[in-house]
Amino acid sequence: MLVSPLDPTHLTPQTLQTPQGLLQTLQVLYEDVEASGEATFHQWQGHIHRSEFLSSALNLAHYLALRRHDLRPLQAALMPWGLSSLGRLEGRVMPSLMAVMATLSALCQTGLPNRIRRPQLAEFLEGRHLLEKHTEELFGPARLPQRVRIMVTLPTEAAENYELVREVLKRGAACVRINCAHDDPEIWQAMIDHVRRASQEVGQPCRILMDLAGPKIRTGPVFYPGEQRRLFRDDYLVLLRQALPLPAEQDEESVPASPIDRFCTSCTTPEVLDSLTVGAAVYIDDGKLRTRVVATDYSEIPQHSGLLLQVTHASPKGVKLRPEKGLNFPGTALNLSPLTNKDRQDLQFAATQADLIGYSFVQKPADIELLQVALQDLLGATAPLPPIIAKIETDEAVRNLPELIVRAAGQQPFGVMIARGDLAVEIGYQRLTEIQEEILWLCEAAHVPVIWATQVLESLVKNGAPSRGEMTDAAMAERAECVMLNKGPFIAEAVTILADVLTRMEAHQLKKTPQLRALRSW
Repeated sequence: MLVSPLDPTHLTPQTLQTPQGLLQTLQVLYEDVEASGEATFHQWQGHIHRSEFLSSALNLAHYLALRRHDLRPLQAALMPWGLSSLGRLEGRVMPSLMAVMATLSALCQTGLPNRIRRPQLAEFLEGRHLLEKHTEELFGPARLPQRVRIMVTLPTEAAENYELVREVLKRGAACVRINCAHDDPEIWQAMIDHVRRASQEVGQPCRILMDLAGPKIRTGPVFYPGEQRRLFRDDYLVLLRQALPLPAEQDEESVPASPIDRFCTSCTTPEVLDSLTVGAAVYIDDGKLRTRVVATDYSEIPQHSGLLLQVTHASPKGVKLRPEKGLNFPGTALNLSPLTNKDRQDLQFAATQADLIGYSFVQKPADIELLQVALQDLLGATAPLPPIIAKIETDEAVRNLPELIVRAAGQQPFGVMIARGDLAVEIGYQRLTEIQEEILWLCEAAHVPVIWATQVLESLVKNGAPSRGEMTDAAMAERAECVMLNKGPFIAEAVTILADVLTRMEAHQLKKTPQLRALRSW
């Protein structure tokens, strides 16, 4: 087994300060990355049936092997020699290592190490070209000079308001999203007809993403104890497996009374409660109310079992518990199928009408195969599989991302959506920035397009004026291949502003690489 070239016992001052030592270190690193990467790639090959993805999968395997090392000492040591610090090699791992080694060999006035050569420019650009090709497969051609595509979530009114659809396409939307959690096939078809018509009139292609809802884990009806309407820190509430029956008659101002001196609600997907243990976290309404399980066998209400939760975080003014609010279980692996019966029904429409299929709650490779089998059953064994977009929204999905990429992109065009809302709740807001960067890097290594989603320019879309933080976030989104805007009354204006921001930023930045155009601000 090779010694890690970045092991502190291996990195002596000489290896850090001389080109000879750096060359030797890089040679050991290269051999380690090559061997480990090819071993991983060999394990993946049985799942790759698209020959065009083979080189991308190999580069991804090399990148994973490289990132097992702490490269920071080596990066710092390369800088004084005016060499690449390897900080932008995601799409071209082995050519980047070879290029640095070739230059170090010239500095040392020695021959190139065994099997090492100076790579051609085309090898450096191949990763970028593959990513551009895969992006065009999903979202169609770019509206130059803007590289990043804009996706818009259509509201229900788009089924009747043709002018709204036409306006968002005219202003720069390259893709629209239909959320299958809402509406029905009749309304979806009207939206699609409007998009196809507007695309012809505007003269711009527009792809349609139909987003399967997946399992929606939400609170059921809420029952209040006495006059108390808000939950505070250290309060208790009961999460039941089966909803309590609502009163047969009640006026609009009254609220259901709890049969016990505690708040009560239920879980719309009760089987997930069996995965929870004492101490497990349960977040409600995007984490506005955070609780932990203190008992898993609560049974004080006749014929109703559930969990007893204690509030750990809430606003100082308290939080009003409401029905139909999302439930998250950070740190708990839920054995839950991402393809519900409703999704299978919706897929019968989406498989033939949509350009892209959005897949919620993907967590493990078997989830990818589940959707692929369902699509093949609908379309026929010989029909090509449509592109899918995997929504990364849990910690398990992040951990399994390399395998998810291989299983999906090995069979069909594939993209990743960073579902930052649920992901932030699941992994913690303090980790979100770090993890979204890592997802971007990993996908670039696999030449897989990424959609930057959730709350982009939300204040602008809903209220007509963006916040400063939102503008910075929109500028950061330039590192992805597509940015998604959610529905709102000012969506058309948001498309215009986002397109302008992206065009400006792309003159300065391409992924992680600064673009040094002439500055005109001074």
